[in-house]
Amino acid sequence: MHLNEAHYGGMHLIWWIIWMVLIIWIFATPWSIPGQRAKKDSPLDILKKRFAKGEITKEEFEESKKILNASK
Repeated sequence: MHLNEAHYGGMHLIWWIIWMVLIIWIFATPWSIPGQRAKKDSPLDILKKRFAKGEITKEEFEESKKILNASK
């Protein structure tokens, strides 16, 4: 009587798989989308920003840069 219902079960499973892949892709994307996780700045990037803002002098920047490059 209900012979055709078996075909819909497989399609239902495929849609669940598609939705799960889509949800995992949305939350696992490393791109910097507004409201999402942002990549962390490296110590050298932070040093450059501080120098650009005028928080440290050129001498302090050069000395810190040497220390960071020596630790690599």
